Amino acid sequence: MKKIKGRVILIIAVLVVCVYGILGIPGGVSGSALLTALTNRIHLGLDLKGGAHLILQVAVQEAVSQETDNTVSGLQEDLKKASVTFGHVQKLDPTKPTVITIDGVAPASVPALQTTLNSAKYSNEYDYTGGNGTYTVTMKPTFEKDLEQRTLQQAIETIRERVDALGVSEPVIQEYNLGANQILVELPGISDLNRVESIMETTARLEIHPVVGGPYPNADAAAQATGGVISPDQEVLPFSGTLGNPGGDGSVYVVQRAPVVSGSDFRAATSNINPDTGQRMVTFTLTNEAGDKFYDYTSHNIGSPMAVVMGNTIREVANIKSGIRDQGEIEGAFSQEEVDALSKLLRTGALPASLKPIETSTVGASLGADSIKEGVTAAIAGLVVVLAFMLVYYKGAGINADLALLLNLLILLGFMGFSTAALTLPGIAGVILTIGMGVDSNVLIFERIREEIRAGKSAAAAVDQGFGHAWLTIVDTHVTTIVSAAILFLFGTGPVRGFATTLTFGLLANLFTAVFVSRTIFDSHLNKLKPGQMVSI
Repeated sequence: MKKIKGRVILIIAVLVVCVYGILGIPGGVSGSALLTALTNRIHLGLDLKGGAHLILQVAVQEAVSQETDNTVSGLQEDLKKASVTFGHVQKLDPTKPTVITIDGVAPASVPALQTTLNSAKYSNEYDYTGGNGTYTVTMKPTFEKDLEQRTLQQAIETIRERVDALGVSEPVIQEYNLGANQILVELPGISDLNRVESIMETTARLEIHPVVGGPYPNADAAAQATGGVISPDQEVLPFSGTLGNPGGDGSVYVVQRAPVVSGSDFRAATSNINPDTGQRMVTFTLTNEAGDKFYDYTSHNIGSPMAVVMGNTIREVANIKSGIRDQGEIEGAFSQEEVDALSKLLRTGALPASLKPIETSTVGASLGADSIKEGVTAAIAGLVVVLAFMLVYYKGAGINADLALLLNLLILLGFMGFSTAALTLPGIAGVILTIGMGVDSNVLIFERIREEIRAGKSAAAAVDQGFGHAWLTIVDTHVTTIVSAAILFLFGTGPVRGFATTLTFGLLANLFTAVFVSRTIFDSHLNKLKPGQMVSI
């Protein structure tokens, strides 16, 4: 008897914990207060709450090209420091961003060149071949693959930071395993898809490039001014107008391809107002390493022009008046929305490569509400039919099964309330399937009890044998199904993961209710039976 009381206390404790997981501490006992508490604890997925769904392609080759651009700049400096006589360090073929060519190397400088290329700074990432004054430096395939993976992960992290800045709750941002270098983004409660795309796709790669020449009326004029050919380590960029006054006049500039400061060098950015001019501005702070690099460049190039580049267009061109270290300002005729957006993009970091949407869609809140209504209706209808069947077919024991089944659903919802998992439309299907699995477990146990009774066993012996023999079968079926659900969770997308989550939680709850709770109810009932009296089954 004491053993049964201990089980009953445990079951009541589980019941209380699960109710708290579902409702928390509601603000009242009215229907609206309880509904509000429920919706605050049970998180709804995109297909139920409504929101935006995007699949984005990451242009990882842009990051590879940017990496070799930086290597070109670094090689030029290191070869000069090593007193190597050379002609050019450049990428000759735009279709091969991983290949760098060094030409015009004097024979006497070959040992120093090889020493530089054999240093850990380059040998870990690049191989080199060549002779007779020309050398080819090629990025190692393993490093290229690692760089592409890091670019994908950095893009995911940057998108997550930008989404967090938007205030989206329970977003799904993960690698999309059905495509190479793709990201799945699901934002419940967001309906403005254009704004989302603008925030996430903007690389915010605010860069500062040395200006070689300009302005020129067009690209042909720029090429003629630089000897008829643009050097591979330089590029022509259009001038699109100042940050505060976009538009431009169609002119172009020739700039060094490798930036002095790039998006990843920014440590912080805030929006402010210049008290002297009244114009809005963004105050930024560079990392220590970038600040030292920027100061070294600006202090040695006083009077030279530099270009502020965003989105492959020049937004400002200014002459360097003095050395600038780690702080700067971008001022213009901004609107408050523009200055807030720019500071947010710089603050959350630059995307390492551009994003191309390959699939976008939105789910309206009304459609999500209809899905909830129909899904809940289907679940309730299925539950009522199953409860009625168990009562009719198993008589008194059917009450046992129905109580265990209701507690099963309560524990499942409690799991959902305590976890951060979102309930999706397929997740509701998982709940319905859990109902079926719960009934299946009771059927196995009850049919075994019936067989033992037919064999002449007493009520207590029949119940004991029924649970004992059915236990292994129940565990076997549940474990195999949980393994299948785990595979769906690992390799599936948001809605499929929702199905796997509710199914797994439901199966774990069912192991507890179908065996422990149901056995406790049977044992409690057996203690009240008269000698020789059978259970109603």
